[in-house]
Amino acid sequence: MRSTRRAIAALAAASLTVLAAGCGSDDDGADGKTTLTISTFSEWGYGDLLKEYEALHPEITIKHNRFATSDAAREQFQTALGAGSGLADVVGVDNSWMPQVMRYPDKFVNLASPKVEGRWKEWTAKLATTNDGKLLGYATDIGPQSIAYRGDLFKAAGLPSDREAVAQLFGGNNATWDQFFAVGEQFMTANTGPAFYDASASVATSWGDQYEVLWEDPKTDDIIAGDNKDLRHIYDTVMAHENLSAHLQRWTDDWVNAFQNNKFAVMLAPSWILGVIEGNAAGVKGWDIADVYPGGGVNSGGSYLTVPTQSKHPAEAQALSEWLTAPEQQLKAFQASGNFPSQIQAQNSDELQKVTDPFFNDAPVGKILTNRASASITLQYKSTNYSAITAAFNNAINRVSVDKTDSAQKSWDTFVDDLKALK
Repeated sequence: MRSTRRAIAALAAASLTVLAAGCGSDDDGADGKTTLTISTFSEWGYGDLLKEYEALHPEITIKHNRFATSDAAREQFQTALGAGSGLADVVGVDNSWMPQVMRYPDKFVNLASPKVEGRWKEWTAKLATTNDGKLLGYATDIGPQSIAYRGDLFKAAGLPSDREAVAQLFGGNNATWDQFFAVGEQFMTANTGPAFYDASASVATSWGDQYEVLWEDPKTDDIIAGDNKDLRHIYDTVMAHENLSAHLQRWTDDWVNAFQNNKFAVMLAPSWILGVIEGNAAGVKGWDIADVYPGGGVNSGGSYLTVPTQSKHPAEAQALSEWLTAPEQQLKAFQASGNFPSQIQAQNSDELQKVTDPFFNDAPVGKILTNRASASITLQYKSTNYSAITAAFNNAINRVSVDKTDSAQKSWDTFVDDLKALK
């Protein structure tokens, strides 16, 4: 079976085309073809798929605008949405943007159709469905999390290294965060050199993803993060285990370089980051994946295709979106980029279950990620301030763990002050 080949999203900026303006439909050409534009970010595995669609629909020409990062794409998205022009016919959005989409339902085409009923699990579709039943986005992928680890470093520390044994070490189906940190303490006791995990902020935010209400009040949209006891517990616990951290911030040069220098042994890994590990750790032996996660299941990330009402060709744009999110195409995108299918039929397919990855010690990534996606998923409430709040929270942790400029309490107090500026 062909293994997954994931693009290194955060490091591929040089190969991506960023079009900050003029992303809307071009005028149809003199050849009579309809030109559709689609905008995405990082790597979605759409290169060959869009060519395939053009071959199936010779009356359609597609222009693909790819932004290097989701931040760059979101900036253009917000500007063009506010201006009333400049959005592509099909706009790929991160799931963290969906609150903004839901806030302006009249600016997006209702994509509800009998053809797509039952494609997704309830929680996936719910994120894009208004109270009156309008479906404003087709889910493209989700981010089930597992634990990626260096089996060779575990073995050197006297811990099990086989992926099934490692899953049980963390607690198997009853894995908890207490056990996760306890394993970390065991690893560090061996004093072999590497830290246990890469980034404290990533551990904290991944843990936070398992709470239904953490950042904002679902009834009022008031920011409650600063007073939320669950969030403070997460923060205090992670701060108390700073000895386990490599004190890195994901996506920085130091973090990228750490993969080649044995700086840490574990990463909490949503499906889409496995390719990043593979790219950053090229030539490094020992990486593997355990079918386990503290606290059960969690989804981190995932995206949707939307059709703005700005589009000159909404019917054609919806048809393209429907095709791209069909199971056959989601499986091809997974093979090209590692973006795990959101589509139930794709998740249950024999093809996906057979996918292995040689880099991760031939781990059955298709089966593992399907299991992780089937674990209990909490649908977290996210509103318009979600991204700003989580950025402030990550900054609070990084001031302590990475920059080492603040005490834990001082940095929390700054976080609370930062939240006041958002109200």
